[in-house]
Amino acid sequence: MNRYPLWKYIVIAVALVIGILYMLPNFFPDVPAVQISSSKSAVKIDTALLGTVEDDLKAANIPYRGAELDAVGIKVRLPDLDTQVHAKDLLTQKLGDNYIVALNLLSSSPQWLASIGALPMYLGLDLRGGVYFLLQVDMKGALDKAADRYTTDIRSLMREKKILYSGVGREGANVVLRFKDDGERTKARNAISIAFPDLQLREQDAAGGESRLVAGLKPEAQTRISEGAVQQNMTILRNRVNELGVAEPIIQQQGADRVVVQLPGVQDTARAKDILGRTATLEIRMVNDDPAAIEQARNGQVPFGNDLYTDRNGEPILVKRQVVLTGDRISDAQSGFDSRTNEPAVHVTLDAAGARIFRDVTRENVGKRMAILLVEKGKAEVITAPVIREEIGGGRVQISGRMNTREANDIALLMRAGALAAPMEIVEERTVGPSLGKENIAKGFDSVKYGFLVLAVFICLYYSVMGVISTAALVINLMLLVAILSMLQATLTLPGMAAIALTLGMAIDANVLINERIREELRWGATPHAAIQAGYERAWGTILDSNVTTMIAGIALLAFGSGPVRGFAVVHVLGILTSMFSAVFVSRGIVALVYGRRRKLDHVSVGQAWHPQLEPSMAKS
Repeated sequence: MNRYPLWKYIVIAVALVIGILYMLPNFFPDVPAVQISSSKSAVKIDTALLGTVEDDLKAANIPYRGAELDAVGIKVRLPDLDTQVHAKDLLTQKLGDNYIVALNLLSSSPQWLASIGALPMYLGLDLRGGVYFLLQVDMKGALDKAADRYTTDIRSLMREKKILYSGVGREGANVVLRFKDDGERTKARNAISIAFPDLQLREQDAAGGESRLVAGLKPEAQTRISEGAVQQNMTILRNRVNELGVAEPIIQQQGADRVVVQLPGVQDTARAKDILGRTATLEIRMVNDDPAAIEQARNGQVPFGNDLYTDRNGEPILVKRQVVLTGDRISDAQSGFDSRTNEPAVHVTLDAAGARIFRDVTRENVGKRMAILLVEKGKAEVITAPVIREEIGGGRVQISGRMNTREANDIALLMRAGALAAPMEIVEERTVGPSLGKENIAKGFDSVKYGFLVLAVFICLYYSVMGVISTAALVINLMLLVAILSMLQATLTLPGMAAIALTLGMAIDANVLINERIREELRWGATPHAAIQAGYERAWGTILDSNVTTMIAGIALLAFGSGPVRGFAVVHVLGILTSMFSAVFVSRGIVALVYGRRRKLDHVSVGQAWHPQLEPSMAKS
């Protein structure tokens, strides 16, 4: 008898239940929606804003299927794509710049499925749509940042070499040092030439006997910094996309100073726009607490070399324009909590140079306030302005003060992903709707559907009952593959659909090997039970070898490919694993259910004569 162990049936049953549950969300269509989130940390989204949004939609006679408030923001479900665009335009106009209104697609699957993590697969930009950004890199900003960095480094070098100088500042893209003694200027020139070979130096004599040393970037250094700024920004954008967990992003350079970012299948479009669009950099500056200067700034006359901001308590704060430390000195940033107040905080780790600069600044400014600013799109926001109680060494800094957990996570993400080498501005943004990929979806699903039907009909006619069992295993294979892709929240693209169609053709190979082996055993005179047993056991080696060699090719595509090639490889490799499970493990269980309970089995319907006695010559041989 062909009995199957109970534990194997339990494994099959569990796999089927999990597969069905996680496959189901893909059968519920997505509905158009708009998503509203805050563009500034100080602006909160609450039930009052939800009511305002609903009132605006009702006043404009825009129908909607429901609005909800969650941890991300407000999501409004709409009946069709035209209404979605109309609602977005209206809410963008009504809510203003403090909020991000983005197009989105939301699953209509039941809440109980979402509660167990059963979510539909993402569809790629070619199938479902997604977000498209074209960003412009500010090359002048890259050179300005380099000049700011050299200003700070040269000041530290002068102190380290104990060279007397009367001042260091910027004039345009140049760094200017002032000296009262020509001998000190010569020492400074020699030290800077050795420490910073990318700078070209020239001496000037000013009125009053003051000596000046002007340092500017060499032309080849400017070219290298400009080209490196684009590459560094692309790397940082990739890091941010990876932090967001977006699958198969496309980030590529366009022209000399532009970067294209495509986020196919992204669900939280507002958060993607927020993280990528903010392109924030971190700056640490000293606070000017002079009461006279603050009063003068309040009256509209900001002292030279200072900027007036408003902190999160609504109080004006005067910050010196000179940047002490920038975000490019950050090696790591993690969100956490303040050990004293238990409030959300960001724990920052500086590199060696940053730690030295920060230690020197805090040692020299004990009792003064230091402002930590997040600069977004040319606008700076004071995150916190703590008082320096003591010298801070070791390169670890904590940023806290009136921020929630999500904001701490976002700030840590921006810092951890790296400081931009140059400011970037979104010059073009498109949210690609699903209508663009509707034809692709139809053709892709048709190819899988018709390929499966033709394959099923052929295999059933050719192998009779064993063909039906093979088809059932093929259905389970397809179900498990879709379920795993859904569990992994993978992005399905057209190459991925091609991989599914290919997987179906490859999956049936294992069943063909098994069925043909059973035929051979019957021809050689084996009893039906023995033929089934030998067919599965002796075909296993061949099945394993063929799938392993195919998987090696898939892993190579996964390791060395990019974009669509990786999408194909992911589905291809997963399909090999599910096909081996379904073709051998599952089909063996079904065969045991069909034939195993019969103590005396007269025949196996495998598309040939029912009994080996019909071919006596082959049986004797």
